[in-house]
Amino acid sequence: MKHIYNRLALLGCLAAFSACEKDLQYKTYGDLSDVVSTTEGAVAAVNAAYTGLAGGSDWQGGWDAGTYAWRTQAMMTTDEGICSWGGNWIPLRNLNYTPDFDWVTHNYGRYTPYISRIAISLDNLEKLDINADLKKRYIGELKALRAHYAQLLYFNYGPFTIVTDAKVAANPDAPYLPRPSIETVVAQIEKDYKEAAAALPDKFTGSDYGRFSKAAALTGLMKLYMHEKKWADAVTVGQQITQLGYSLLPNYEDNFSTVSKGGNSPEMILAVVCSSSGGDQYTNMWLAHALPSDYKDSTGIPLTAWGGYKMPWSSYDKFDKKDKRLKVLLESYPTGKDANGKVIYKNARTAGELGAIPVKFAPDPSRANSQNSAVDFPVYRYADVLLMLAESINEANGAPNQQAYDAINAVRARAGLDKLPAGLTKAQFLAKIQDERLFELWGEGWRKDDLIRWNLYIQRAVKDGSTTAQAYKVLLPLPRQVITQSGGVIKQNEGYN
Repeated sequence: MKHIYNRLALLGCLAAFSACEKDLQYKTYGDLSDVVSTTEGAVAAVNAAYTGLAGGSDWQGGWDAGTYAWRTQAMMTTDEGICSWGGNWIPLRNLNYTPDFDWVTHNYGRYTPYISRIAISLDNLEKLDINADLKKRYIGELKALRAHYAQLLYFNYGPFTIVTDAKVAANPDAPYLPRPSIETVVAQIEKDYKEAAAALPDKFTGSDYGRFSKAAALTGLMKLYMHEKKWADAVTVGQQITQLGYSLLPNYEDNFSTVSKGGNSPEMILAVVCSSSGGDQYTNMWLAHALPSDYKDSTGIPLTAWGGYKMPWSSYDKFDKKDKRLKVLLESYPTGKDANGKVIYKNARTAGELGAIPVKFAPDPSRANSQNSAVDFPVYRYADVLLMLAESINEANGAPNQQAYDAINAVRARAGLDKLPAGLTKAQFLAKIQDERLFELWGEGWRKDDLIRWNLYIQRAVKDGSTTAQAYKVLLPLPRQVITQSGGVIKQNEGYN
């Protein structure tokens, strides 16, 4: 298994490119072991690359709800979440991890093969004689996916070699390279996002819903600029996204129900399309992870309930009690009905639960499966863009302007909250943004990056009692195998041994 983490696309990891769900019908696209030589092969190559959004062959990985999922790990290592199951969830929350802790090293080995395989697919597509517009679109989608996967790895593990040469990607004996500079990695991700945005339509709907569009590529680019604190660039990109026809849904909770499926939501920029029958990787199991075992849906929908995920009371108590978003974050939850048909509620706080019940996602009204739901997982929403724009303007200008106020107030208005008072300083406005992003985006996978950007990530863990949360823990360790098998050419992140 030589060169396991940056060559596995050709040594057995093609299973990562398994079936991909792009609409309500389950489809199998193959493993890409053949050179792309037809239009159908090009479609299969692109669709297979999308499986990384759901973690490939991982159980509920990617942007789903399981142990390895980006959204889960962002929630459980920040002020958004806590898990009642104990075990490895405790060191995860305390930032107490090592190069041998699979929960945090796993995704490095999962996603580097995707990047190598995309390099090969792009090379094949460039040589393929197919419709020019289709070729342009498929290349754009692959570049957006490569940028997205590379960005997630960079945000979590620091700089690494992004393989763009198909010959290198196809060679299992290619020599290891030292880790590149941050500037090199950022430049490649930026290049891919920009080229993707130039090639893709503003948005996708219908059977193409769930694919990277121009808006999605630009949203990823905006997040990159904010991570690098390139505030003026982030403002420019954010303003560009506001011109692409997106808007907020009137009801917050509709973003997390079947109302938003198929591109019906003007707010959803990118989502993992889920099915109740498409396999564990392409389904929504959030409620199964979050609901207490005695939870009973008041409308009678049968739901699996494992009782793990919670939001700490300290975070829940920051919400204004009139905030409409509390409809999907419960202090009291239904446990059944009395003899007269009246719903019985149980108070989670007084019952000793670690936190509020983060239902977030609505039950699947089809009742097809008590565990697997067809409610889609959001990756990028327009509300996120508005809050990013408000923050970026505040940072770039040294204070909020009217556009910054309008952006955050639009999000607050939907939640039933008053406008922010005029005349806030830069620091005061940033504090409001920090809270608003918690209230609006909890459980969507971006809180970790947010807290790191604000220099609050380690502080959160220390505040919650961690004795192992040190400054270097803003980056995860590389898997020990990577360091060992490279013969030391690839260096471990500072602080880990």
